[in-house]
Amino acid sequence: MKTAILAALVGSAAAFAPVQTGRTATSIASAFENEIGALAPTGFFDPAKLSDGISQEKFDQYRLSELKHGRAAMLAVLGYVAPETYRFGYDLIPGELSTRDIPNGVAALNAIPFGGWVQMIAFVGTVEAYGWFTSPTGVLDLPADILAKRQTSELQHGRLAMLAFLELIRHDSQNLAQPGFDGYDNLITGLPFLYN
Repeated sequence: MKTAILAALVGSAAAFAPVQTGRTATSIASAFENEIGALAPTGFFDPAKLSDGISQEKFDQYRLSELKHGRAAMLAVLGYVAPETYRFGYDLIPGELSTRDIPNGVAALNAIPFGGWVQMIAFVGTVEAYGWFTSPTGVLDLPADILAKRQTSELQHGRLAMLAFLELIRHDSQNLAQPGFDGYDNLITGLPFLYN
């Protein structure tokens, strides 16, 4: 019996031992290995193989989409969390609806009337069409190494924000369907003084 247990322990320990394998890389994957956003220890991470057999132009298009979605997700997380702590208190529809009366999260979708949606979509469309909120030169004037570090940081923050926003939506939607499912009344549970 002791021998069987020892053999099982040795066998299970061998499952975690490092295995020497030769590195194989395709010419396409290695073309993107040194792109901004590839970090140790994973390096260029593409588990869905979306970059297999694509041109540099297509890769740049994918990277731009990732960057834009990341920026939108960062704003979405901020927009999701900020109303938990502060409200501006202006009238979304003068005399009818104040921003203080709109619930947070998913519940706000039904509370905002058509006119409020028109205001938000018009603002976002105007910013998108005219390119406001950009640097006057369009590009930061930084040394190449610092610029690469900041671009990598922005990509990573965007990736994290995309995951964070998905979790905020999942949690809030579940809480809307089954209030108090997790035993908490508020979204931000680690800082209870925010709600006093």
